[in-house]
Amino acid sequence: MKKIALSLGVATAIGSTLFADTQTDELKAQLKLMSERLSTLEQQNKETEEKTNILIDETADLKTGFNFNVVDSDKSHNGLGAAASKVYYSKSPLSIGGYGEMYYAAPDNGDNFADIYRFVPYIGYRFSDNIILNVELEIEHGSTDGGTVGSDDKVSGGGKFVVEFMYLDFLIDPAFNLQVGHLLVPMGLTNLRHEPTLFNTVQRPETERQIIPSTWHENGIMAYGTLGESGLSYNLGFVNAIDYTVNSPATTTTRDGRIGSERDGTMNRVAGVGRLDYEGLAGLLVGGSLYYGDAAQGKVSGASAFTYELHGVYENSGFKFKGLYAETNVNGLNENGAYPEALKKASGYYVNAEYDLLNQMNSEYRLPLFVQYDTHNKKQTLASAADPEAKESVTTVGLNFFPHEQVVLKLDYAMKAYEKQTETIKDFNTLSVSLGFIF
Repeated sequence: MKKIALSLGVATAIGSTLFADTQTDELKAQLKLMSERLSTLEQQNKETEEKTNILIDETADLKTGFNFNVVDSDKSHNGLGAAASKVYYSKSPLSIGGYGEMYYAAPDNGDNFADIYRFVPYIGYRFSDNIILNVELEIEHGSTDGGTVGSDDKVSGGGKFVVEFMYLDFLIDPAFNLQVGHLLVPMGLTNLRHEPTLFNTVQRPETERQIIPSTWHENGIMAYGTLGESGLSYNLGFVNAIDYTVNSPATTTTRDGRIGSERDGTMNRVAGVGRLDYEGLAGLLVGGSLYYGDAAQGKVSGASAFTYELHGVYENSGFKFKGLYAETNVNGLNENGAYPEALKKASGYYVNAEYDLLNQMNSEYRLPLFVQYDTHNKKQTLASAADPEAKESVTTVGLNFFPHEQVVLKLDYAMKAYEKQTETIKDFNTLSVSLGFIF
């Protein structure tokens, strides 16, 4: 009996132990399951909080009508600068962006001066995901009382207010979209991307001011897109034609002949414009554009103008190189002898090299040191006369400082020289400092 009782006791103890171990395992499993569920709930609560904050921000944007997102300097739509592209990446229907620049210049052939050069707001509105309004308004030289700008960029008599573009963009497909309205002519490196953080000189390159001529904007219609994964993008359309007779009998340059957004601007004739760019390799952009159309808004039968340009940009390890060649040929303007001083040919080119001195320092700032050589002749040949003005060349050295990717401080020294000097045209040098920003 004692043996039986002892056996029963041992069996009971073993059973109790096994039962306790089973309960412990079940408890551990339940605790593990509860922990996993708690982690899942915490993650879900975190995601819900993030979504709620996003909805609050978007609701605030919708109520105020403004998009307070900062400019993404890496984003560009159809070749535009980052601020001009802002509406395409905006969360709210209404987008406000812009840029500004002012400078101080000390030329050795005249008085020192300061100029509130430009303040430019961009206003964009999304009617839907595929219909967008984009507008650029520009106030130049701090006022709107109409002055003129001399060859040294010193303003005389005030500034101006102008609509530089205002168009509806119909986003149809990456390979085919359509812009209708007042457009930037898609030529050169600066005309589409003229925000001050995108070029390192205080003044825009003279070749792109006089031969392209930036900023060039006309009424028209433009198709554009990217061709699959080829790295190719294009622009193709029609714009209001330049009028090379507006200053007759005085010589008219390409820059003088722009019609732009003037009130009741003549639009008897249009010109075709096309552009092709390749960006299939990292850091590389190569391309070109051409323009062909009437040269006198129908005043002279058969008069035509043809402009083309070739451009390239390469960036790598803090280095950046860019260059452009542009040429204009005008034919048929002086067939009846009415325009003997009309432009017949103009051309120019520039090359620019820069290196960011802070590139190897893992710095949040940038400090590009640069040199640029720019030469052009805006009146190279006239219809029935010799070259009336000497070829102009500008060598510029300078330094930029970017305390923020949207803010730049510039310092440069521009040395302007003429192939033939006269009493009214002489070499001179200019020291300039400026500030620029985009938002």
